[in-house]
Amino acid sequence: MSRLLLVSNRLPVTVKADKDGVSVVPSAGGLATGLRGPHEKSGGLWVGWPGDVSRLTPAQKASVEEQLARQRCVPLYLSASEVSRFYEGYSNQVLWPLCHYLLERVPRQDRDWEIYRKVNERFADLAVRHYQPGDTIWVHDYQLMLVPALLRERLPQARIGFFHHIPFPSSEIFRTVPRRLELVRGLLGADLIGFHTISYVRHFASTLTQLLGLEKVGDHVDQDGRRVRLGAFPMGIDARAFEELVQQPAVLEEVRGHREKAAEQRLVLGVDRLDYTKGIPRRLLAVQRLLEREPAWRGRLRFIQVAVPSRTTVEDYATYRERVNELVGRINSLYGSVHNVPIHYLYRSLNQKQLAALYRAADVMLVTPIRDGMNLVAKEFCASRPDEDGVLVLSELAGAADELSDALLVNPYDVEGMADALEAALEMPQEERQRRMRALRTRVIECDVHCWVNSFLSALQSTPTAPPRVKPQGAQEVLPLLREASHLLLLLDYDGTLVPFASRPELAAPDEELLTLLRRLTERPHTRVAIVSGRGREVLEAWVGGLNAGLYAEHGLWSRPTPGATWESLGGVSTEWKSLVRPILESFAARVPGALVEEKSASLAWHYRQVEPVLGARLARELRLHLGEVFAQGPLEVLPGDKVVEVRARGVNKGRVVGRVTEGLAPGTRVVAIGDDRTDEDLFAALPADGIAIHAGGKESRAGYRVNGPTEVRRLLAALLD
Repeated sequence: MSRLLLVSNRLPVTVKADKDGVSVVPSAGGLATGLRGPHEKSGGLWVGWPGDVSRLTPAQKASVEEQLARQRCVPLYLSASEVSRFYEGYSNQVLWPLCHYLLERVPRQDRDWEIYRKVNERFADLAVRHYQPGDTIWVHDYQLMLVPALLRERLPQARIGFFHHIPFPSSEIFRTVPRRLELVRGLLGADLIGFHTISYVRHFASTLTQLLGLEKVGDHVDQDGRRVRLGAFPMGIDARAFEELVQQPAVLEEVRGHREKAAEQRLVLGVDRLDYTKGIPRRLLAVQRLLEREPAWRGRLRFIQVAVPSRTTVEDYATYRERVNELVGRINSLYGSVHNVPIHYLYRSLNQKQLAALYRAADVMLVTPIRDGMNLVAKEFCASRPDEDGVLVLSELAGAADELSDALLVNPYDVEGMADALEAALEMPQEERQRRMRALRTRVIECDVHCWVNSFLSALQSTPTAPPRVKPQGAQEVLPLLREASHLLLLLDYDGTLVPFASRPELAAPDEELLTLLRRLTERPHTRVAIVSGRGREVLEAWVGGLNAGLYAEHGLWSRPTPGATWESLGGVSTEWKSLVRPILESFAARVPGALVEEKSASLAWHYRQVEPVLGARLARELRLHLGEVFAQGPLEVLPGDKVVEVRARGVNKGRVVGRVTEGLAPGTRVVAIGDDRTDEDLFAALPADGIAIHAGGKESRAGYRVNGPTEVRRLLAALLD
């Protein structure tokens, strides 16, 4: 396997300082556990922040760096200001609530954006410094969303993966953040972008369509000449480790202790970071509601809520903690007594053995976040139940709900519904409990953290890193070839190549700069110019008919090789199908504002550039499928274009122009074709062996060279005149 270069906000270690010195201890988290094997086996490196080491002496810091080096960790030190503004600021005050659908918590001013960007640059710089050719780079999580693109700029051929560990929200939510374009473009630097669930993949793909006009085809989008794969990879836990842990005598003794304390009570458990996304207040209210409406459960229910301290210096979290404290106190005062209270609230961290004992002892596990990327606590509970007992009550808005369908799924905003589920869990017969838990455990054990790592890395390794048949430095590389040719024939597409796409077809008339450029090219010695377009012949004649250039309209159906010549049509082209296709296109246009139908002599086009992007893309796919089914054996073909679906007579394509236009060429003439969409691929395919195909844009293409759209096309053509 290739060397793995991991990049994450935190290193998988904890730095501990005491009277005996300083030590670097491996962390026990799921990510650290899963990646430790590939990290070590590949001889890789892990780049990240080691935590606050500002209070260490120079000697202690040197010791830390020595220990980190032995563990193949590369530290990036953050100042107190950077931690405050990059981590606590933009990452956790903007991106965290945004991705959890809590817009009311997102500040109106993104004052910490520049620090977020600069720290991402520091992470990328450090990764580049330690990169070796052939390395696989894997970047993790929302704190580093800009890093993939920063790496791609410096390492264009590197294999880069990114995994987003928290929810990716719907496009309507994500589009509210001011820096939305920078963030999604940052992620698109990766070859593979991974999420926990299909829903998150769908949300991200929708966001790309809304913001950048990119359409997901299969499992990928094409961007800037590259293929970027999107995939769902549900993260697991080290299930076997929990299974083994709960079999240890010390843990089993602690399990007995919990059950003895509960005595005749049923033990209900909640384990969360104290974070406003975890739904603790509504969970407490659900417990209160059950005790309120079902007096028989009073005194018979013992609810242990473990709340691990989190972001204690952030005001929102302090306020949240006060709210939870007040709820616990109120419920205990209502339904408790001197000898017994229903809620036992533990505001502290527990080690894995303590957690495993609680998981094994609990009758019911409540995991009810209002939104969660995955939620590994739910899986830890299942892994800790070799007795195949216990009931998991799980929020349907946690990523884990997609996998753990044998849990009792609840709406975390519905207090009454959660109380119903809690009661059902407490009263569930043993046979059903065991049936459900067996199914849950099978999933958790089979799809563990090692499976997650392997599936992501396998997908990343199988993802092409280089643009297919396209050279990223096309303009610089192709210009000398054009200049040194003794004779040139330039075959130029129009829309999307010489001019940007317009909202309506008639608004794309050539500007004076373009007309001057084309006129000068036709006057260049030993240079011929031909415009090969999908436009109708009347439009081309009106717009560029005054140039000394050949014109080929409707993808070559009509030709006018020289100015003043009569337009000629290809023979044997049927148009009888148009009367059948036109009503279909018109019906699709009538379904949505902004769509329109354009008719040419041998083709029809359904334009959706002014349609809402997601809806337009969906209808375009539907239209292509419908036409393909109805006219599968007909004399026509359906072509997807840039915000257009075109239907044309079969056999009419730009490739047929090449044979006509190259007749009688002077020896040594270099034929050059420039185009931007699917119809130009026919032109590229028909070029002579020494011809040059240049793709204008970022889509997959057979062209050997690439420039970035009309502006760079014009710049390239103008350079021929220097």
